[in-house]
Amino acid sequence: MVDIKSQFDPNLRKLISNKKQVAVIPVGSIEQHGPHLPVSTDSDIVTEVAKKISEKYGYLLLPTLNYGVSYEHAPFFNLSIRESTLRTILTDLCTSLLSNNIKTIFIINGHHGNLKPIKNLDVKLKKITKNKLKVFPLSYWYFMEREFDHAGFVETSLMLAISKNVKMNLAKKGLDTEGMTKQEIKKLGRLANQSFPKATKNGIWGDPRKATKRDGQVILAKIVKNLGKKCQTCLTGRSS
Repeated sequence: MVDIKSQFDPNLRKLISNKKQVAVIPVGSIEQHGPHLPVSTDSDIVTEVAKKISEKYGYLLLPTLNYGVSYEHAPFFNLSIRESTLRTILTDLCTSLLSNNIKTIFIINGHHGNLKPIKNLDVKLKKITKNKLKVFPLSYWYFMEREFDHAGFVETSLMLAISKNVKMNLAKKGLDTEGMTKQEIKKLGRLANQSFPKATKNGIWGDPRKATKRDGQVILAKIVKNLGKKCQTCLTGRSS
């Protein structure tokens, strides 16, 4: 892995000229995650996922975009940018990488509200660059076997595995969908996309109280394994 923010210009130019490089852009958010997790949770998790994948396969790791589209968490705390702003930033970064002769990019997403802005971004960039650039937007939670939550068991376990900034004594049960029909859960999901507090009451989707560091390590390892294989498949057309 090459963490580009700590590199020097001559070294970077040499690396790029000697080998075709693959860049990774992690994208997170700054938003409420209940009383027990920091507002940086999405950014923290996706940064760790991107770092581990970059280390495993020797990719260029870019600094994390810490701001995402999180307006749905208001009036709970969030620092948000517009969908069009996120698309523009990612488009500019990708075309800037191309100008540096980096033609393959993975955008690793860590926040649900960013799904719409990154959708079809690969198609747009392919058109803009006249097929010179390959971009693969991927959201990490699609590469684990557990149901995704928000400040619930999964995210809390992941944070326990990568951070000391977790206050388990403040963890509270949030929205529990156990026993609900798929239709009821889907309806709540639509409401959450508009107003997360209205859907969950306390800003938590799931139950974090039994989360453990060990569970987080297992979940993280599975994500890195599955997402890493997907990245290699994107590059080679076959599993690693």
